[in-house]
Amino acid sequence: MYSASMSTPDRLVEATQELLWERGYVGTSPKAIQQLAGAGQGSMYHHFAGKSDLALTAILRTAAELRATAEQALGDGGTAYERISAYLSRERDVLRGCPVGRLTMDPDVMASEELRAPVDETIGWLRGRLAEIVQEGLDRGEFDRPLAPDEIAATVVATAQGGYVLARASGSSAAFDAGVAGLLTLLAPRTGPTV
Repeated sequence: MYSASMSTPDRLVEATQELLWERGYVGTSPKAIQQLAGAGQGSMYHHFAGKSDLALTAILRTAAELRATAEQALGDGGTAYERISAYLSRERDVLRGCPVGRLTMDPDVMASEELRAPVDETIGWLRGRLAEIVQEGLDRGEFDRPLAPDEIAATVVATAQGGYVLARASGSSAAFDAGVAGLLTLLAPRTGPTV
């Protein structure tokens, strides 16, 4: 699974990221981490104080990766609508869900202020970034009606996260795609006279 050049701490963190996404905090045992990473118990505890320390490092890395991926889609090219559309339509493993969003459903992560903080900060960052983009679009006259940037940002995040839930429940990405298409239709500039 890992390249020979990957360091032991990186293998441990990446294994923890995968297991947190698949199994949650409780289901991510030190033994499972070590097996997936191909690392011994001594190596794990040499580099990390324990499971919570390793989980925090993994969550921070997952959060940074989500931000980088979102920023690629949101970037500075195109209209606000095109950038939001690029974010919602980007390639993703819909049936696995969002690796950060899924942590919000993990009672052990949410009960720990230390583990919850990067999850909350990342979702807050995404909402803020989307609100900035909506405001830029309003300032440039790209939308033909008044919009509340913070509300639109919350709606975009809720559509993506809710779309993951619908897709997982149905076993098909079609539900996610339908939610995205519906939101984009609502956000699209009107092309004819309004009634």
